[in-house]
Amino acid sequence: MADEQVDEFKDAVEDEEVEGGDVFHVTKEELSIIRAELASEFPDDYEYMSDDYILSVASKPFSKDPTVRRPLEYSQQKLNDVMKWREGEGAVDMPDLVKLANGPESAAEAVENPERLVTAKALATSLNTGSIYFHGLTKEGKPVMWIRTNRKPWYPDVDADVNALILLADAGIRCMPKGVTDFVVVADSSSPPPPNPNFMIKMLKALVKGYPDRLALLCSAPVSSIIQFVMSLLLPLMPGRLASKVVLMDIDQVKTKLVEMMENGADDIPNFFGGTCNHDALYPDEGKSPNRGEGNLKFDYYGMVERLEQASAAWEAKHGTTKD
Repeated sequence: MADEQVDEFKDAVEDEEVEGGDVFHVTKEELSIIRAELASEFPDDYEYMSDDYILSVASKPFSKDPTVRRPLEYSQQKLNDVMKWREGEGAVDMPDLVKLANGPESAAEAVENPERLVTAKALATSLNTGSIYFHGLTKEGKPVMWIRTNRKPWYPDVDADVNALILLADAGIRCMPKGVTDFVVVADSSSPPPPNPNFMIKMLKALVKGYPDRLALLCSAPVSSIIQFVMSLLLPLMPGRLASKVVLMDIDQVKTKLVEMMENGADDIPNFFGGTCNHDALYPDEGKSPNRGEGNLKFDYYGMVERLEQASAAWEAKHGTTKD
């Protein structure tokens, strides 16, 4: 791992939050002030942050004095930093890239901007592996991202993979039920590819700079020598609050955890963990996936989003909550 990469990541996590502590009240007027600032500075993307998420950030204890709430200006700056990161990464543009990749190369946008088409096709190629997708909710309404390391390429296109992660994370966040602000990751780590330091660093930076307080839990099973090696590299770089959410398990442990955590209990355990839920029917290997349109997109991105929206609506109906 290059020293400059590590230093850059350390810069991203130097402002670590207080673990635990009280949750403080945030008034409607204060929420309106934050909302107005975001709308003014980021008019194309400000609705990305729900009121629930803004309140979860603004209500936390202040790192310099945990007995008081974060100053409003401090919370505003943290949220602005997230939005600036999204702006720099082109996060708001990712769904349009999927649309471009799913269309014909003769489309006006593709012809007029061939470099953009190359980026879009690379994003679709990363999605097509079916190595990352959202499916289902926990009992608490948190969307679940599944990572299937055996589908990851040995020599990845790091930028395209990070773009895919941004696209999918945003999809999961936008489909969250009211009151939910974070998601869960479950990784099948039975056959991971060799570690790619550049991707690992960029992934961690994305979690810390672009998705603070979004990861509720990451379960990885089974434990392999490669995963242990990867975690030995990453854990020392992670903020304590993030490192505490990463749990390595064996297959029996992860099955027990899924029964306890998933909305439908044992019925939600996927077949690759010895359960009955056949993820491959919806997210098959790339070789078994049809093209979704006239381009190179095979991954069922739009179907994934539709299923998440349906699951979210059903959870809200069951638990008596509705989105504004």
